[in-house]
Amino acid sequence: MSDAAQDLDELCYLTAQCMTSMVTSEHFRVIKKLGEGSYGKVMLAVHKKRGTPMALKFFPRCSTTLHTFLREYNLSLSFCTHPSLTRALGIFFSTPSHYIFAQQAALYGDLYDIIVSDVGVSELQAQSVMSQLSGAVSYLHSLGFVHRDIKPENVFLCAPNCRWVKLGDFGLVRPRGTKVRAVWYESPFCVPEVEQAKHKKKEEEEDIWMPVEPSLDSWALGILTYCLLTSCFPWEESTSDDPGYRQFCNWFNNVKEKEEREMGQNVPMNRKKRGRDIGEEQAALAVPSQFESLSTLALTLLRRLLHPLPWHRATPDEVLSYLGGPWLLKTEKEEKRRQQEAQEEARKILGGGGMEEDIERERKRER
Repeated sequence: MSDAAQDLDELCYLTAQCMTSMVTSEHFRVIKKLGEGSYGKVMLAVHKKRGTPMALKFFPRCSTTLHTFLREYNLSLSFCTHPSLTRALGIFFSTPSHYIFAQQAALYGDLYDIIVSDVGVSELQAQSVMSQLSGAVSYLHSLGFVHRDIKPENVFLCAPNCRWVKLGDFGLVRPRGTKVRAVWYESPFCVPEVEQAKHKKKEEEEDIWMPVEPSLDSWALGILTYCLLTSCFPWEESTSDDPGYRQFCNWFNNVKEKEEREMGQNVPMNRKKRGRDIGEEQAALAVPSQFESLSTLALTLLRRLLHPLPWHRATPDEVLSYLGGPWLLKTEKEEKRRQQEAQEEARKILGGGGMEEDIERERKRER
């Protein structure tokens, strides 16, 4: 366990000694609901004395242990100091029905709202969001924590046009290496390594346990990148039963094998693949239809983040290496066209051949 994880446990013990009871309406003017989930709900409120806007996060006492509440509160207050992590404000209390703490309010909604809207997210905004999130997640990992719940609904907008986003909802955060029960759920954010939990046939069968690793967050960042660029998901679930994911895996393996052969590695080729002609090989390397709108740069990034084997996935900070270039195919084609035009113009000016050809054409016109 990391030093930060041990400090978090100590903070939970200390803050449990000073939990106070309050009546929410006596201290806050609740304005509207900002969000709701399995944890409870988040309400936009204004402190009556200070006039400060904030978000109050309500946890039902009937379904939340005090330790669970204090762990999320203390993690957000004491460790989420990165500018793209949502931070608690030092106010926590209980009512007969809820545990409550105050956190920074995101007044512009969450990423899900704009992904599914008609406006969507521009390529520049997508890169801005991923730049901020990669830094935030890398920071969490440096402390020894894994978020485990990165998705559009948990990325909050603190400024228009995605200029400032914050990752929040730390209820599933666990120290790296913690053993948790593998739980499969139908979502592309569910990593493929828990597919075995989907096929567990009987409730009485022994549970499958897996260690919490940063690769869980890398996978989620890959899915989120795809969502930002396309406003949809690449597949319904990350299992061999899903046609979209199976197509991705086949393409992934074919490209990987080709790259290894080109690097001179001794990659065994089965008889079926050895007998393929050029057309078949090109078809095998063709980008899956759901990825056709993405540039070469974006495809490389997604292959790094969405590696089927968790120990080979890129770390979140590697996202920074893919910023600045085109992430959409139309942008990539436009950049190549501009480069070709610039190179042609340079050849005319520097090589002189272009000038002579222009003079000769001019002479022919005069004749």
